Amino acid sequence: MTIEIRVNEVANKKQHIEKKRSDLFRRWKHILLFSKTGTAGLIIVWMVILTAIFAPYLAPHDPTDMDARNTLAPPFWMENGSTEHILGTDNLGRDLLSRIIYGTQISLLVSVASVLIAGVIGISLGVICGFYGGKWFDHVIMRVVDAKMAIPGILLMLVIIGVFGSSVTTLILVLGFTEWTAYTRLVRGEVLKIKQLDYVKAARSIGTKDRTIMFKHILPNIVSICIVISTLTVGGNIVLEASLSFLGLGVQPPIVSWGYMLNEGRDHIATSWWISTFPGIAISLTVLGIIFLGDWLRDLFDPRTKS
Repeated sequence: MTIEIRVNEVANKKQHIEKKRSDLFRRWKHILLFSKTGTAGLIIVWMVILTAIFAPYLAPHDPTDMDARNTLAPPFWMENGSTEHILGTDNLGRDLLSRIIYGTQISLLVSVASVLIAGVIGISLGVICGFYGGKWFDHVIMRVVDAKMAIPGILLMLVIIGVFGSSVTTLILVLGFTEWTAYTRLVRGEVLKIKQLDYVKAARSIGTKDRTIMFKHILPNIVSICIVISTLTVGGNIVLEASLSFLGLGVQPPIVSWGYMLNEGRDHIATSWWISTFPGIAISLTVLGIIFLGDWLRDLFDPRTKS
């Protein structure tokens, strides 16, 4: 009899999980089909990801090869434009299209890796601080968060990079270790609300360990919020990476970066506008696509959008 009850419990649990997945898929399909911006964002993000993965096969030229005969060549549709270089070349004769394609790799690597670092630190501290709200370490960590948020992020990054030097690794670590505070503050607030719910109190009453409650019962219920904020932070980090590279404190040559391309083109903006314009368009489209995707994910996971 006990075995039959156990089997029924497992079967019911399995059906509940399958129903939950089915409901989520229906909502995903419904929201995506009726959200033009969500569809556009998903397409743009996938195109950027595929471009980064297959950059060696998509780029028509090596991004560091110099063509002395075609320096500052305009795009192919302009007068004296070259069909060999579709988007033109820079002041050293390097193909702009190839450099933009390869720049996708650095932008995604820096932004995604830094978000992972910031997310792990910020979410862990947020869950712990929210669960043990009012303890001495909660006060200490939240005062650190307040102090960090009082300092302009770009200024703090400039100081750190100026001290430790600029490289891809440094840029990832700087972005990761300076942006965890946004996760901590948001997650802590959500955990403070969730820990008052009945199922958390029930888990405590039967002697469940705090670590199990935090990371098995509470954390899964804030994953949706973490996904949304991570998606939006990726877009912000792409802009930050481009800004730092534009100032000469980001990725250094021969590594290709959209921000550094903007920096190289500013001296020729009056005569050779394409050097800065096309990397700027790439940055804008990528960030716009990520913002659209983030808004769609928010609608997907928001229970108020259920039909």
